[in-house]
Amino acid sequence: MSETAKPVTVRILDKEYTVACTDDERDSLLKSVEFLNSKIKDVRSNGKVAGSERIVVMAALNIVHEYLEYKDQNEGMTDGVKDVFMRIHGKVSEALDNKSSVN
Repeated sequence: MSETAKPVTVRILDKEYTVACTDDERDSLLKSVEFLNSKIKDVRSNGKVAGSERIVVMAALNIVHEYLEYKDQNEGMTDGVKDVFMRIHGKVSEALDNKSSVN
């Protein structure tokens, strides 16, 4: 059964926005808003960017940059785990083949 989306009011850069989300998504939405606001605060405190729109764009670029770095690092880890798994799978298959040929 899918839940019905309900309106949730959030505040981003001193402006209120209404976003529709399910009860299951609410906590994630609020954490996302909190994270975005902290990035906006960081950009704003640097003082090198003026104007609300530019501050939000710079915060978004910083978030995307961090996400892509994280994604690249984790893809490398996933590939490494996959390689180890394939080697173990090969050894297990070989051992099972040897055992069945002995019987």
